[in-house]
Amino acid sequence: MRILAIDIGTGTQDILVYDSSGPVENSPKLVMPSPTVLAERRIREATRTGTPVVITGVLSGGGPVSWALGDHIAAGHAAYSTPGAARTFNDDLARVEADGVTLVGDDEAAAIKGAEIRLRDLDLNSIRTALDAFGADSSFDGLALGVLDHGDAPPDVSDRIFRFQHIERVLSATPDVRAFAFLPADLPESLTRARAVLDSVDIDVPTVFMDTGPAAALGVLHDGAIASSRRIFVLNAGNMHALGFVLDGTAVQATFEHHTGEITTERLVESVGELCAGTLTSAAVFESKGHGAIYIGEPPFEVDIVGVTGPRRTAVLGLLPDAHAAAPHGDMMLSGCFGLLDGFAYRVPAAREVIAALHAGRPRGGR
Repeated sequence: MRILAIDIGTGTQDILVYDSSGPVENSPKLVMPSPTVLAERRIREATRTGTPVVITGVLSGGGPVSWALGDHIAAGHAAYSTPGAARTFNDDLARVEADGVTLVGDDEAAAIKGAEIRLRDLDLNSIRTALDAFGADSSFDGLALGVLDHGDAPPDVSDRIFRFQHIERVLSATPDVRAFAFLPADLPESLTRARAVLDSVDIDVPTVFMDTGPAAALGVLHDGAIASSRRIFVLNAGNMHALGFVLDGTAVQATFEHHTGEITTERLVESVGELCAGTLTSAAVFESKGHGAIYIGEPPFEVDIVGVTGPRRTAVLGLLPDAHAAAPHGDMMLSGCFGLLDGFAYRVPAAREVIAALHAGRPRGGR
């Protein structure tokens, strides 16, 4: 079975083609710039040359591309966007227009002279082209796809609160990190970025979406040192978000989520201890520009090991010298991909045996 797992983050898109016919170490893997970074570069080049930008495509990841567009407009250059792509910058299109973007239809966009910036999180053709260039099989039996989706919040609700309400709903129904994996038919309507990713799929194979934060935490369970422990703390220090879980196997005991750029490394490390102690409040996290915290089990939690993953992990490990630098199957950057595979198996029974083989020889308490 060949399953394509794509963890689409702010800085990189991490890609794994898991081929169950051989060792996972031989499966093709890529760590490439994220789609939002690629779009950011094209906008900044247009800014440098004073060229209008014409943004097309679909709702996708913001961050760098949003900041680049703001700088482009501040420099006095024109910006046009189709409505579907404009929702990348704000779900309220009136606010997008107020920020200086002119909304146009598809036909009008095609007639404007400028640099076209096509937004989309998922580009399967580019991945197939890269695999073909190296003679790798570019056919897939399944897709496991991940982005971080704040959701389409009502006008009077904070995006940060709305996202954490989604996390609470998922865990209230099923307190298991795998519950963040969804089949397309079951995906909440509010997850508009995830829906845009699924709508970009151009092949008819089983497909599962999973949020990147929980996927990274789930992927850490593939690490040998983590696998021998029963209760663990997993911290995913991403480029934009930091997400911590107290896990008993795959069962969630507690979790918090913050914005990496809004919190010092020292405060992030303190939050790990506070969540285990049961003293980290959702209000405190939100007031410091994070999302929130939730307890399902009864604190305090005694953990056997703290596993740290994510591109910002180095600074965290410097302050948590006893923490373990997780590297599932030898590759920290693929933590999310391995978690996506577990999420895929959770929702697609036909894949469970081949994915379970990835855990062979790595028994976990609570699994």
